[in-house]
Amino acid sequence: LRRVLAMLLCSALAAAAAAGCRVQQPPSQHEREQILYQSSISDPRTFNPILVTDAASGEVVGDLFEGLVRINPITTLPEPGLAESWELGDGGKVIVFHLRHGVKWFDGQPFTARDVAFTMRVIYDPRVPNIEEPSLTVDGKPLKVEALDDYTVRMTMPRVFAPLLYSIGVPMVPAHLLETALEAGKFNHTWGINTPPQKIVGLGQFDMARYVQAQFVHFNRYPNYWMHDEKGERLPRLHGETLQIVPDGNAQYLRFLAGQIDVYTPRPEEVVDLKDKQKQLGITLKEIGIDTGSLFFAFNRNPRHYIHNSVTDPKYRWFTDIRFLRAIAHAVDKQGMINLCFHGLAVPAVSDTSPANKVFYNPNLKDYDYSLKEAGDLLEQAGYHLKNGVRYDPEGHRLEFNLATNSGVNVRDQMCVIFQQDLLRIGIKVNYRPLEFTTLVDKLDSTYDWDVVLIGFTGGIEPNNGADFLRSSGALHLWYPKEPKPSTPWEAEIDQLLEQGTMVMDPLKRAPYYWRIQEILSQQLPIIETVRQVRYEAWKKTLENFQPTVWGNYKPEWIEFRPE
Repeated sequence: LRRVLAMLLCSALAAAAAAGCRVQQPPSQHEREQILYQSSISDPRTFNPILVTDAASGEVVGDLFEGLVRINPITTLPEPGLAESWELGDGGKVIVFHLRHGVKWFDGQPFTARDVAFTMRVIYDPRVPNIEEPSLTVDGKPLKVEALDDYTVRMTMPRVFAPLLYSIGVPMVPAHLLETALEAGKFNHTWGINTPPQKIVGLGQFDMARYVQAQFVHFNRYPNYWMHDEKGERLPRLHGETLQIVPDGNAQYLRFLAGQIDVYTPRPEEVVDLKDKQKQLGITLKEIGIDTGSLFFAFNRNPRHYIHNSVTDPKYRWFTDIRFLRAIAHAVDKQGMINLCFHGLAVPAVSDTSPANKVFYNPNLKDYDYSLKEAGDLLEQAGYHLKNGVRYDPEGHRLEFNLATNSGVNVRDQMCVIFQQDLLRIGIKVNYRPLEFTTLVDKLDSTYDWDVVLIGFTGGIEPNNGADFLRSSGALHLWYPKEPKPSTPWEAEIDQLLEQGTMVMDPLKRAPYYWRIQEILSQQLPIIETVRQVRYEAWKKTLENFQPTVWGNYKPEWIEFRPE
């Protein structure tokens, strides 16, 4: 399939070059109908915004739901959302939100403080697994949430909690539709992907009209959306959106070239190609900055996977052996990956926090230099000896493990192959197999049946919002999710640093706590960072008010196609 797609891509580019002018795109039904076409690499796993743990589901529900607060992607500061204002009291331990009047759910029911209190109750319910709860928990305790009247909500914290405004933008869900399900213990089974789209009721700029698995999700403009433009006219300006589900990156690119997709995040090799074709394709291509996320190799340290009937799989000992992990870190050829996989459009990564995060990124970390000799020497010193080109652990087990990443992403496939080949050169056998995205996610958060994975996590501005990944008890604590108690002293220290960091209101004074967490991860290596891509965005020139940043689109409600 990859070869066929590559041939089609070459044919499309050759035809464009031969024409010597702009490729003729279907004149745009998209423009006439004011419908923005985008793509996703996978089907969603849920339509319930509280249960989302994967990017594909987040893409689908992102425009359906709203939070009390939103983050401006240019200033990176909190701004009013469903709450039009707020004030602090009791030395910063109390915050009172004043909700907008006249906001209505898709079914016409008013949005009130009752919905806010209900949403927070869902998040704190132990029966509802979600990634919001860890970043909204203070010293192990939930916030006290009170609806003072229909449009006033008071939240009381056990102590000052600095990240609150960056954490409280959780998607609100309707009490009048979901409260019964929560009380019956059935919330986790509501709004699955088999739910008719019309039954998904939110407050966002679009509602869901149709979902066809493995094909597309279509959204219509919500005519009663609360936001207005500078002339008092209701937003959004677009009449709808269509999210095409295209699991293969090459196929996504072909669709963009053919005008079937209006907005596209190009891969590095495509950036090189698109730079010369902007005029003939009628597109804008812009560098927007270093990726805010983290792309890393993670090692499974979960005893639930490796220890059965008092028998321990030797891989568990390797993956918890810091000497083994440091040797592996020296075997990751980051510059080779940048040159071969990213066409030079990437930088080495040393931290789970991106340099784009100007305050909380630790600039003092030292990277592990790529050296197969040093990797081999470290393994020998740790008792992992090389015999006839094959590496064995001290008990005589051959060093061999399975490696996975999500299929359809060529750059990750290439990175895994480079990693596989380099480890073979120091005697370690890696069985590499890309997996369909939902299968991979199921292994990571349900069955825990995996050894090593190359995976990317999106990054945020507020480090505490990654508490579900960093905290030992977190569901996204990838290498050992939901630890009953910290399994290592360094994980216990991270837990403590997370708590301490939330007590300091001044961001510059909070930064050292998060710098220390980055230092610990760099030293203990439950994850091994790889590289960060230099991000570009491409879009049709007929799109107006499209302002992408590494932190998201600025004022997406203002996007529209230029009138003909």
